Amino acid sequence: MFIDGCYWHGCPQHATTARTNSEYWSAKIQRNRERDADTNARLIEADWTVVRVWEHDHPVLAAEEIANVVR
Repeated sequence: MFIDGCYWHGCPQHATTARTNSEYWSAKIQRNRERDADTNARLIEADWTVVRVWEHDHPVLAAEEIANVVR
């Protein structure tokens, strides 16, 4: 299970653009997203179940998602 921060992982709902050094941060966040996708693919290939939730997700809903996977 991963809990991804909205800023650091480019949340489609809450992502913002850095006001200073924006080129660096934009590239950094893109690399984070690419690494997340690669990590997901590698774990799935190894027969793991990947659950990712956003930091803004309600904890009860996130817990229900995890419980659904475990069942």
